[in-house]
Amino acid sequence: MKEEITKVLTIIQEGKIDADKGTELIQVLKEKEETSNKSFEKPTKYLDKTLKVRVVSAQDDNVTINLPLKLVKAVLMAGHSIAASIPQSEKYVKDLDINIIVEAIDNELVGQILDIKSANGDTVSIFID
Repeated sequence: MKEEITKVLTIIQEGKIDADKGTELIQVLKEKEETSNKSFEKPTKYLDKTLKVRVVSAQDDNVTINLPLKLVKAVLMAGHSIAASIPQSEKYVKDLDINIIVEAIDNELVGQILDIKSANGDTVSIFID
């Protein structure tokens, strides 16, 4: 695009068009480039997102887990429990229905999926971002 703008400026300098017409041409070139760039943007694939688990514990042993959604889907399809593979997580997710996560992935949901609060002040939040 720099070449085109330089050409427009040269044409203005040579007096072939006035500055107002040159400004219009440059604006058209910029709009054309923006449109062109948008058409080449790669759309975000849903499975490129991340499943995020946040545990805030009353005992201050907080947990942050970020898992690629592709991995989560593969693990769930294989029939394994995510909680079983994360040390000390069972006490936080024992009442969690994994099918909710499976349905969220199948329906390509984005945002918070679960927000669990226990009587002793522990919270578990799961979301896809």
